[in-house]
Formats: sequence, C-alpha cells, structure tokens
Amino acid sequence: MTARETSTPAAPTAYDRRMYALMNRGEAGSFHATAGRRKLVVGAHIALTALMIGSWGAAQAMDRTWPLFVLIGLLLPWCLATGVLNGATRGLLELRGRMLDERQRAERDLIRARAHGITLRVLLGGAFVFVVLHALGGRDVTVSLSYALVVAVIVHWMTPLWLAGLRVRDEPADD
Repeated sequence: MTARETSTPAAPTAYDRRMYALMNRGEAGSFHATAGRRKLVVGAHIALTALMIGSWGAAQAMDRTWPLFVLIGLLLPWCLATGVLNGATRGLLELRGRMLDERQRAERDLIRARAHGITLRVLLGGAFVFVVLHALGGRDVTVSLSYALVVAVIVHWMTPLWLAGLRVRDEPADD
C-alpha cells in the first residue's frame, strides 16, 4: 500500500465547503421537488444542449454569425437548468469525493458507469455513420467527423448529469 492509500482522507478545504453549501441551497427546490419536475428539467436541459449544438453547427455550415447569437441567448437558460440539476443531485457529480459519503460515492460511480455505456453507444453510432459516409464517397466527411466529435464530447460530458437528474429520489416528507 502506498502512503496515500493508508492516510486519512484530506480535510475539506474552504473551496469544498463553499461548493457543498452552494450545491445544497434550497432556493430552486421547487423546480426539482418531484420526479416529474426533474424529468422536465432534464428534458429542457437536453433540448437546450441540442439547440446550442445545432446553432454552433449552423454557424459553421452557413458561415453566418446569427446562429452564434442564438447560442449566446441559449447559454443563460442552459446554465440555469444546469444549476437546477446540480441542486437536485446535491452536487453529486461536482463535489470532490471527500465531501460525499459512501452511498453518494457508490451512486456517483454507478451513474458514471451507465453514462460511459451510453457514450460508448453514441461513439459506435458515430463511427458507423462515418464509415458509411466514407464508403459512399460522395461527401466530404471531415466536416461531419469534426461535428460528430464535438457532439460526442458534449454527450460524454452531459450524460452523467442527465442520468443523475433522472435517478434522484424525492426528498422525504417532513413529519
């Protein structure tokens, strides 16, 4: 065993305490109080993410700047939805491991494993489409490949948050 494995976990830093407090604030609790609302927020976040990816792709394809203004306009609602999801999960994916208990670390590992499987399927699908487009030969696939890689990175980045938002359980009712 190394010294790191046998040592006690590091004490929370000021950053850890601030992030914990931020992720456990209750102001947006009404947005994620029920499973239906959380599903709605996850769906809105997925839609906003897709619209942002689409506006970036439109800006690239059309060589115009107006889709970038659409992307900028979508950024604030996307950030708000991200904050609601982080609040719903109590920062499960944003907090350092030393701020989580064993149950939360196990849940985070499960979510990351499932998200990895989804991302793998997205990458395999993208590779299949690339091979088909390349075999057909009638289209320049480098633009499609670069766009597909950006989409794959974003899906890889966001899928754990979406899954965590869907897996969160309702808070127990007060006695």
